[in-house]
Amino acid sequence: MALPRSRGALQTACRTARYGDRSPRPREVCLGVLVQCRAAGLRAPRKRRAVTSNCCFTTVICSGGCSPAQPGSRPATRRGSRIDPPRARSTMLVNEHIRYEPDEPAPHALTAITALQGAVLVVSNTITITTTFIVAFNEGGSYMEWAVFAALALAGIAVALHASTLGRLGPGYILLMGPSAAYLAVCVLAVNEGGLALMSSLVVASSLVQFAVAAWLAQLRRLITPVVTGVAFMVIPVTVIPIAIDRLDDVPPGVEPGAGLAVGAAALGTLALLMLRGSGLFRLWAMPIAIVLGCAVAVLLGVYDAQPARDAAWFALPEFSGWPGMGSVFDQDFWALLLVFCVLSAVVAVKTSNEGAVIQQASRRSPRSIDFRGVQATMNTGGVAILLSGIAGTPPTMIYLPSTIALVGFTGVAARRAGIAMGVVLVVLALLPKVVGLLLTIPRPVTGAVLMMVMGLLFVEGMRTVFRDGLNQQRAFIVGVSLSIAIGLQSQNVLATVIGGPWGVALGNSVVVGVLAAVVMTIVLEISGAHRRRLETELDTAAFPDVEAFLRELGEAMHWNQASTDRLCAAGEETVSTMLELRDDYEGDEAPRLVLIARPGAGAVELEFLAVFSEENIEDRIAYISDQAEVPEVGDISFRLLRHYASSVRHRKYYGIDIVAVEIEGTRQ
Repeated sequence: MALPRSRGALQTACRTARYGDRSPRPREVCLGVLVQCRAAGLRAPRKRRAVTSNCCFTTVICSGGCSPAQPGSRPATRRGSRIDPPRARSTMLVNEHIRYEPDEPAPHALTAITALQGAVLVVSNTITITTTFIVAFNEGGSYMEWAVFAALALAGIAVALHASTLGRLGPGYILLMGPSAAYLAVCVLAVNEGGLALMSSLVVASSLVQFAVAAWLAQLRRLITPVVTGVAFMVIPVTVIPIAIDRLDDVPPGVEPGAGLAVGAAALGTLALLMLRGSGLFRLWAMPIAIVLGCAVAVLLGVYDAQPARDAAWFALPEFSGWPGMGSVFDQDFWALLLVFCVLSAVVAVKTSNEGAVIQQASRRSPRSIDFRGVQATMNTGGVAILLSGIAGTPPTMIYLPSTIALVGFTGVAARRAGIAMGVVLVVLALLPKVVGLLLTIPRPVTGAVLMMVMGLLFVEGMRTVFRDGLNQQRAFIVGVSLSIAIGLQSQNVLATVIGGPWGVALGNSVVVGVLAAVVMTIVLEISGAHRRRLETELDTAAFPDVEAFLRELGEAMHWNQASTDRLCAAGEETVSTMLELRDDYEGDEAPRLVLIARPGAGAVELEFLAVFSEENIEDRIAYISDQAEVPEVGDISFRLLRHYASSVRHRKYYGIDIVAVEIEGTRQ
């Protein structure tokens, strides 16, 4: 069998070896084509898995050369349809404290302990926000009883739904939820304008924004970036930490403020000691131990008040007469406030999408690419929670990410069964006022100390999110300016004073303004970038000539030299090759559409490949083979070549579409 001589024939031989006939190839032909491909700078041949056994000599290309496959080498380990990243190497571990990942069954006793600790955090936040909301407009009586019951029950339902895997609703992660302060100001404004019924209608209407953003998340990917995510997570602690500090000297009348500081210091010091030096059960019980010790010090100093627990009944059904009902959508006040609620809901949707991405990273031992289908499920679940809150007539239920990260960090349990158990516990607690009353006796200096710790962890998580994808000059500017605006408005909110009215109330929230500033600057950065180019074809072997011609034209337009243009074409072809590798299980009469979008930049170009294919993630596969031996299985060649040619590879999986973003650096002529 003769070897190909010309470059065109050699290129055809390379593609035939990859995707052509299934006839056996003698050793000398395989090796000869390999050597000629490397010498000519072409993509090396790779046999498909179905025909690998026909070739008597299998060769794998690495970044520095080639070597024959060793017999008995271990292939990539699969669990279901996705590649599991290696866990044995300490260099890959980012969350060594995780004892049980979401899909791992935790022991029943540990599940119960984690569920109870999470329920304590949710009850504390829920009672605080609900009581603050009710006191703001001097409402009480039957509505207060109804609001507390409904808020706890809805929090339990939402937490259990988050931990489940019900299609597009359950992402399968632990996420604590409850009434949030984000909606508090506009909800009080709506009640003052038209009563609780008007607020309920506005909350229900604004929940639809959550579902819309979740459905269009792929189209909004250029706006909801890691920078926006990190800004949101760093702005929240900036606004909440002053509240935690104010709680430290919040003591009953007649008690010295210094007693509150001593109680808070005891709780915070215990937390720090157990987290820094504790292990095993002490670390698992760090938060309950700190709370109990803080309460004990509060009793000694006269800060503890047990009256709420004494006055509460053991069991009680809610007063359904307290349900406020729904207001008319034809009311003038409804339309006057609708836009304010929708804008706030859009900001909350951005925040929820970020939380859905962060919890995936915080719940795994090893780094893994974010599954944006799980992010969409998180947003849909959040939309359901807000919708049910509006129907019940309570402040919207949202995610408590700081408390969630703290809980997972303390216990090391991210198993979804713990989240389901937590939801059940919250629903039961809604019917047990005595237990809720006992939790309300925790002194405010203790809750302030715990809140300081939780917000500190969230700020660090925001920093990690920003740094994860690198911090260039533009991203650093967005982060710095957004934080400056949020911190400045937190100390003196001039917007609320100057604008006034409903918009003044909405923009009086420094979190909203900080996130909006980051989003607006991201939009400006996206619009002012270089003109993008687009190619549409089919995800098939016939796409190679079109992709190569498109990329060569792009390289010439950017005035790249020949070596950089060749690298650009090679990276593009290897990306298509990996996508073809993953579409082997595609069931359809026609090949799926492939859309290639090129965004030129300074010294680099970003290529986005949009298509639909299998469950496997290219980014995870590249991360996996990067940690394996130098002689992997033959099916990994395209992944290794793509890793060699591209400076970064990002694979985002959404419902209905996959987006592979590849960045290639080049040099001008």
